[in-house]
Amino acid sequence: MTIAGRRYVVIGAAKTGLAVTSFLARQRAHVLITDKSAEKLQQAELPPGVERWSGDGDVTILQGADIVVPSPGVARSHPLLRAATERGIPVVSEIELASRSLDCPILAVTGTNGKSTTTVLLGEMLRQAGLEVFVGGNLGTPMIEACDTVRKWEAAVVEVSSFQLEWVTTFRPHVALLLNLTPDHLDRYASLEEYGEYKAALLRMQQPTDFAVLNRDDSWIWRQRGRTRATVVSFGEERVEFGSFVENDTIVCWGPRSTPLRLSLTNTFLRGRHNRENIMAAVTAAAVFGLPSAAIQRAIDRTKGLPHRLELVRERNGVRFYDDSKGTNVGAVAKSVGSFDAGLILLLGGYDKGGDFAPLAPELRRRARRLVLFGAAAGKIDEQLHGPLEGAIPITKAATLAEAIGVAAADATPGDTVLLSPGCASFDEFENYSARGRRFRELVEAL
Repeated sequence: MTIAGRRYVVIGAAKTGLAVTSFLARQRAHVLITDKSAEKLQQAELPPGVERWSGDGDVTILQGADIVVPSPGVARSHPLLRAATERGIPVVSEIELASRSLDCPILAVTGTNGKSTTTVLLGEMLRQAGLEVFVGGNLGTPMIEACDTVRKWEAAVVEVSSFQLEWVTTFRPHVALLLNLTPDHLDRYASLEEYGEYKAALLRMQQPTDFAVLNRDDSWIWRQRGRTRATVVSFGEERVEFGSFVENDTIVCWGPRSTPLRLSLTNTFLRGRHNRENIMAAVTAAAVFGLPSAAIQRAIDRTKGLPHRLELVRERNGVRFYDDSKGTNVGAVAKSVGSFDAGLILLLGGYDKGGDFAPLAPELRRRARRLVLFGAAAGKIDEQLHGPLEGAIPITKAATLAEAIGVAAADATPGDTVLLSPGCASFDEFENYSARGRRFRELVEAL
């Protein structure tokens, strides 16, 4: 793909936008980067010759543009994207741009929940097999950075989000993993179906020599097997003749080999029902990629959980405090709650993304003894759960996370678990879920 001499407009000066800009500039493209924050643009460290344009939607900057690259957080309704589409200017996402320049097999992971854990685990499986592997994407390091190095990658394992998949045309992973689909980002998408359509774009360009690893226990995901030309290999709880399943504490994977792989879960640090699904997905992908069972097993035994994902912060007076700040949608909360027994004090709240919390009620009745709702979404969550839980579980509302922790700590007794699994974004009080998780740890350690 020819980049030199072409004019690119990059929208957004956060991590991805800056990485794209630096890559394009080093490829001798003419680059203009725009952001609504003049301060952010001013502080950005950019290569010489890059134009900076502050403002939100001045379409004059599209004059002469060859390609527009939006950051993932920029919605399709943004004036510049609407104008580019109307003028016939190609819009490509960062992962599309990176895939055109990356000369190695791509293993791409998407789904509502479990993407990061599965990506890290799969990347470690490849490393244990001795491969030089890039691990990143939506997980943290933009995929475009894999293209901007002298290192020779043998594979790239990337987490991709629905936002990143909105503007792909040729993106073709050799192994595509679709984990699950539950309501999320309904502040950006009109429906669950629209959200899912962008997730399914991961399969669009695959060929018969590629592999689609699908969760057969998720009805929506399993229906997507009819829209890919790749070889489908599934994972799920029940025994199958081709695919992965769980047998006691062992994952059995029947794939394109003469004998099945058998991987033990006995020594894994990744506990809980949701992590068993993540491990199955990673094992299935590693198997179809041809990795030896010993390397896969070493990764299962050595990989630890990610920060802010069911992370034990401390035990105080017989009460355990868990940080699940990365649980930013209702589906993630359901899986996290299901990992504990009774005696759960659950902290829910933050910035509402359009989720429906009512489906949590049956699981909460079984496992929770108190809810503490906090932040901007507290009122809405209370409205959705008050009726289904009335008389069964007390509900308290708090203005901030700090106040919610105080309420929970005062009520907790030995044997209880206090779980921050907010089911919401963090933007009402914090920059991101990581900042919220760090603050949770600080407050809990200060108790």
